Order: sequence, then structure tokens, then C-alpha cells
Amino acid sequence: MNIIAVEFFIYCLVLLTIGYAFSKRSKTHSEFLLGGKKLPGWALAFSERATGESAWLLLGYTGFVFMTGLSGIWVAVGIAIGIIFAWLFLAKKFMQETDKYHVLTLPDYLAVRFGQKAKVIRWLTSILIASFLMFYVGAQMAGAGKMLFTTFGIPHAAGIILATIVIIIIAFAGGFISVVWTDMIQSVMMVITLVALPIMAFFYIQSHGLSITESLYQAGPTFNSWFGGLTGFSIGVLFFNNFSWFFGFLGGQPQLSARFMALKNNKQAKQGSIVAITWTILAYGGAFMIGLAAITMYDQGSFKDVEIILPTMILDLFSPWIAGLLLAGVLAAIITTADSQLMVITSSISEDIIHKTFKMEFSEKQFVWISRLTIVVFGVIGMIIALVSESLLYLVVSWAWAGVGCTLSPAILLTFFWKKYSSAGVVATVVSGLISTIIWISTPLEGMITSKFTTFLIAGCLGVIFSLVLPDQNEANVPKEETI
Repeated sequence: MNIIAVEFFIYCLVLLTIGYAFSKRSKTHSEFLLGGKKLPGWALAFSERATGESAWLLLGYTGFVFMTGLSGIWVAVGIAIGIIFAWLFLAKKFMQETDKYHVLTLPDYLAVRFGQKAKVIRWLTSILIASFLMFYVGAQMAGAGKMLFTTFGIPHAAGIILATIVIIIIAFAGGFISVVWTDMIQSVMMVITLVALPIMAFFYIQSHGLSITESLYQAGPTFNSWFGGLTGFSIGVLFFNNFSWFFGFLGGQPQLSARFMALKNNKQAKQGSIVAITWTILAYGGAFMIGLAAITMYDQGSFKDVEIILPTMILDLFSPWIAGLLLAGVLAAIITTADSQLMVITSSISEDIIHKTFKMEFSEKQFVWISRLTIVVFGVIGMIIALVSESLLYLVVSWAWAGVGCTLSPAILLTFFWKKYSSAGVVATVVSGLISTIIWISTPLEGMITSKFTTFLIAGCLGVIFSLVLPDQNEANVPKEETI
């Protein structure tokens, strides 16, 4: 265990060193928030994937498959299709729109694109992003606490505080550029963990005469069914509840869209799509197989918290040296996602609210420091949420995915592909998405059909209706300061 502790310390030290090294490259506000269009497509792709797959994939999803069996595959299928669609059909569009409107954030893009209600759009989208992503950040920090407790026996609260310090320092030092390059390293660590662990688990299963098929039958009557043993209408509900993660990947996650916005040309976008799609297939295939292997290796009910299955398997199957490297992959998922989400919250506050809405003018250096202070403040808030919350990673991330991704995805799709979408439609989309998500997750409705699907549907429909009823005025009548 001492060997693992040493490797863990070295890994954190490497990340902090990289963060410090790249801190000198973020001299302007644009570079701090979006990298100044200087990053290669393959690095942005690794960063986008690591950012999108957090502790939720390694801890939450593997635990979910352990509890559900074969039917858990539809979550992976929905997410994989969403990722592929985003890289093939949205990435270049984001890059082109960013260059056309000279924006740094997703809220700023919508505000500039629909100038008649620019201030309202900035406020609403910033509030939406900051409120839901804070819980997402808290979920990552809670995941860090679980991993450190499982691995080292470090008290949960102490683990959360330690992870928070590392997360804040990396984002504070170099902003977007620092986060992307540390993401790249962490993304590689994540996929190594997700590929190596199921391979070793299958060797263990074979050598001990175990059978995945028999274990699925013994785990419960629904575990060996691709549709959870359901029939008729219930299959449709299961499919949408699991597959619905797809809707959040359609441009509405600002921490992911920022990577598309940072692409510098079509060649880099194509390069990024190849890396991202390959990574997704390997990572989600591995995570699903880890869940199935866990069903074979461990009895149902043997874990008080199923979200510690992956680190437990690593400790059981690998020598301390290798286990330390693979557990760093779990830490990688936590740090990279929390950093990226902190950067999104920071950009919404410093760029969309302070700079664009309040029209406050500061020097480039002052804006960078405002962003850094924002990182510290919201990092501490995320830590507090992690310390006081006992919610499961899978559940908390699911709610945040609905509130942000499934609200802003219809707004982005309608903006890109429907010329009649109006500023009133954008406001209706964001407001209805926010309200419907809160109502859905606070009532038994969430147990019937997931808020990820209903939020996307409600927000999209109201966006279309309000755009038809309240179309935008002629662009010539729009106040100049609202459209630039």
C-alpha cells in the first residue's frame, strides 16, 4: 500500500508541475478561457473525452452495470452515438461559429447570435450552468473521497479536501491550456485502466473456473436480459431512460463544446474526431465489461457502495506497482472533469457576466486574475457540496446532465439547423429546461421516465413554439451593442 501511496503522490506532483509549466502561456483572457486557438486537435479530443467521462464512468457506470447486468449496455450505446454525432456533425460548426462571432463561451455565442435578448440569455444560461455544474463538480470531489478511502483508508472528508487542492491549483495556474494538457495525460491513463482491468479480470475468471453467463443467471432474473426482463411498453421506458444520455451530447455541455470551439481548422477537427471516437469505443466497452466481470467475481450485496467496485477490483487483481498506476486513472477522471467544469463556471462569471453583461473593463492581466479568484471560490463551494452530500455519483451526474446538457442541446441544434429559431425561443428553451428538470427530479416522475429525455423534449418543443409565435425583428432594428 505504501508503493501505491508513493505513485499517487508522484502522479499529483506531475500534474501540478504541468499546470505550473503551462501557466506562463496563458497571458491573455482569451488564452486563459479558450487556449487562443493554439492547441492541436488530437490534444483537444483527448481533453474532451476525459472531461466528458469523469468519475461517473469509472465509478458510477461500472457500479450501475454491476447492479443491472446486460441492460446497462444501453447507457453506453446512447453515449457513444451522442459522442460520434457531436464530433462528426457539430465540432466543425462550433469552430466556424466561434470564428465568425469571436466568442469565448457557449452563453456568449447564444447571446451574440440572438442579440435582441442578449443580456437575458447571458444571465439565464450562466445561472443554469453555474447552478447545475456546481453539483457536478461536487460529485467529482465526492468520487475522489471514495477512491482515496478505498485505496488508502484516508477519511472521506480528508480525501475530498486533498483532491480539491489539486483541482484548484491546476485550473488556477494555467487555465484552459493547462487543463487541456493535463487532460491529455489523464485521458491516456483512463483508457489504459479501462482496457487493462477487464483483460486481467477475464484471466482471473477463467483461471478460477467461473462463468459470466452463469453468474448473470444467479445474480437475478433480470441480469441476463438485454432489456432487463421487461416486455412491451416497459422496454421503451427502459430504453429511453438508459439511452437518453445521448441527448446531452448534442452540443449542450459547455465543458465539452469548449473543446470544439478551440479547434483551429478542419484538419484538426478531423484528427480530433478519429481520436475521440476510438477512445470512446475502447473506454465504454471496457467499463461495461468491468461491470460484468464484477458480477462474476463478487456476490450481489457484497458492496455497501457499488461505486467502489473498480478500485476494489484493481487492488484485488494487480500488484501494488501496477495498481498504483491504474488507480491514477481513476484520479485522472476526477481531476480532469472537475477542472474543466470549474473553467466553464469561471468563464460564465468572468466573461459573460462581468465583462459582457456588466460591461466592466479591465486589463487582460486583471481579467485573468478575476478568473483565477472565481476558480478558487467555486472550487471551495464544490468541496462543501461534496462534504455535505451523500448522493450517488451516477444520480447526481444524471441530474446535471439533464439540467445543462439536455437544456442547451436543443438550443444549439435549433441555432445551427433552423433559421426561424428566435431570441424568444432561446429564452423559452433555457427557462423551460431549467424548470422542467427541477420539477422532474423532485417528484416521482423521475422514476417513470428520465428527466434527460423529458427536459430535451420540453425545452426543444417550447423553443420551436415561442420562435414561431415571437419571431425576431429585422436584424437592422436590433441595437448594435446587443449584436456584437
